[in-house]
Amino acid sequence: MRQLITISFFLCLGYLAQAQSYSEQIAAYRQHYKQEFLTDEHSPLKAADTTYLDFFSPDPTYCVKARFAATPDAQPFDMPTHSGKTKKFRQYGLLTFTIHDTTLTLQVFQNLANKNPKYKDELFIPFTDGTTYGETYGGGRYLDIQIPDIKNNEVMLDFNKCYNPYCAYAGGYSCPIPPVENRLPVAIKAGEKNWTKTEK
Repeated sequence: MRQLITISFFLCLGYLAQAQSYSEQIAAYRQHYKQEFLTDEHSPLKAADTTYLDFFSPDPTYCVKARFAATPDAQPFDMPTHSGKTKKFRQYGLLTFTIHDTTLTLQVFQNLANKNPKYKDELFIPFTDGTTYGETYGGGRYLDIQIPDIKNNEVMLDFNKCYNPYCAYAGGYSCPIPPVENRLPVAIKAGEKNWTKTEK
């Protein structure tokens, strides 16, 4: 799971402001995203590679309010990864929201293997959608939220910030595979697209 630089969740409220301002905020977020590839010692990309990262145009209609239902009795389980290994997760809750008049639900997970206190509040949402295997990576995409962002059983989800796992760029990584329950029946035309660099 990618550990992103945290930018205030005010980004997801940008749809209430001017579209240009929201686009500028997402552009700044993506610059931070690219920069993190250069500081992560496990990164599959070098500086020149980041020019091949591709994204949908910022679209505030994919920034939505979700109802959160905690699942405190959920048991830990082993989530499969693309390498064949497993990682220990626990379902933290369910998120219900509407995109383009379609009501959707996603499971949100807590990574039990990561003991770094820096990430104790991070929650993980792996998913696939109608763009998977087409405009976006076939192994699905990820979205992260923070526990403190959940207020009064609601949280904002900004799919403009969803990103590819490292497996989209190179082999040798253990990237969690989105569960069947997180296969969205709509196309999420927001966030990161397929990796566009081809080897020569």
